[in-house]
Amino acid sequence: MISLYKIGGNVVDDPVALDRFCRQFAALDGPKVLVHGGGVRASQVQKALGQEPVKVEGRRVTDAATLEVVTMVYAGWCNKDIVARLQGLGCNAIGLSGCDGGAITARRRPPRTLSDGVTTVDFGFVGDVTAASVNRDFVLRLLDAGLVPVFSAINHDGAGQLLNTNADTMASAISVALGAKLFYCFEKNGVLCDRNDDNSVIPVLDPEACFQLKAEGRVAEGMIPKLDNAFQALRDGAAGVVIRNADLLAPGGTELKL
Repeated sequence: MISLYKIGGNVVDDPVALDRFCRQFAALDGPKVLVHGGGVRASQVQKALGQEPVKVEGRRVTDAATLEVVTMVYAGWCNKDIVARLQGLGCNAIGLSGCDGGAITARRRPPRTLSDGVTTVDFGFVGDVTAASVNRDFVLRLLDAGLVPVFSAINHDGAGQLLNTNADTMASAISVALGAKLFYCFEKNGVLCDRNDDNSVIPVLDPEACFQLKAEGRVAEGMIPKLDNAFQALRDGAAGVVIRNADLLAPGGTELKL
């Protein structure tokens, strides 16, 4: 079975956590794929350039100036730093964005009505992807060649336009396309019943319990799209989904069930 791991910006921006993850990931047996974010560093670079990052319901609004920054950060520094680390550990990684080899083609997101049912937001140069967006044969050829694909969250529309994609959504789409087991890895130990208590990990979570957590405000911001994508991946055919700490030797995590 193919394993797909996704790490977020807080891990990518923490040299100690990233080094530990890369060492553990490189040691994993079997075919594997890595998808990474980089939102923390992208926001830092935006602010250094005098831009104010804008996020709505956990997703970044991407105008033309923001697109330049996230492309430089995600597909540039973050991607190549991770690939270099993995190569140094004997893991034959290859860094990719969606436009490389036509790996993933995204559709620009139309203006969207938010969860309040009233507010409409144009997210700009943001791309949405599904399993059908993924060039499955291309990715499988890379795996068959002994390579480990490392995807940044930059895609294209097939007509020359780069698009910024939520990395959780990318991981979900790729996992479904490959029939892979998906591991969302971040700085927490799993989905928490109490956001202020790192030990309050929910071991198993289903859609009904997730809805209740949202209604009670126990999950918010970036965790919302993560959970939405995770359950959608299960519905669409991923082999399994676990939300866990990026320390792959740490016990626990939250397994999602339908």
